[in-house]
Amino acid sequence: MSRIEVIKESIEKTLKDENKPWAKLFAFAEEKTGINRVYIFVGFIVIFSLYLLIGVGQQLVCNVIGFVYPAYCSMKALESPMKEDDSKWLTYWIVFAVFTIIEFFSEFIVCWLPFYWLLKCIFYIWLMAPMDYNGSLIIYRRIVRPKFLQYHSHVDKFLSNARDNAKATVDAVIADKRD
Repeated sequence: MSRIEVIKESIEKTLKDENKPWAKLFAFAEEKTGINRVYIFVGFIVIFSLYLLIGVGQQLVCNVIGFVYPAYCSMKALESPMKEDDSKWLTYWIVFAVFTIIEFFSEFIVCWLPFYWLLKCIFYIWLMAPMDYNGSLIIYRRIVRPKFLQYHSHVDKFLSNARDNAKATVDAVIADKRD
């Protein structure tokens, strides 16, 4: 079986999974049009990609993609008794936050790359892909976690000192107000 067939079957399986929020929408579209839901999905991706290249409001659309589905899945994970899904989505949000901070300092890239928003959406989709070892887990395990383990004791010490200094300052201000 060719790699394309494997991907097509995987997409079709995901589109038909009744546990996914989009299953009913694709079933309805397939029933009304008579077109296989995989082809509807591919058509949607093509049109959406073109929109991200030439449309208006790409930043908002891209950020909604990076937020809405993960937020929905995070809420479901919190309501489920399993810990694994909580960890998976917490990992996503950590990587999302790191990327958001890095992106803030590299805003000039948007001007250079006309297809930046399309690449960012692809990146977000890779981060949240509904599979066991998606992009957020890869980035967390290979980059974020090693850096965290390397520097967390320094950060803990800094935060502890900052907390102690803030408490001492507040206590001094309160003591001055009483006098």
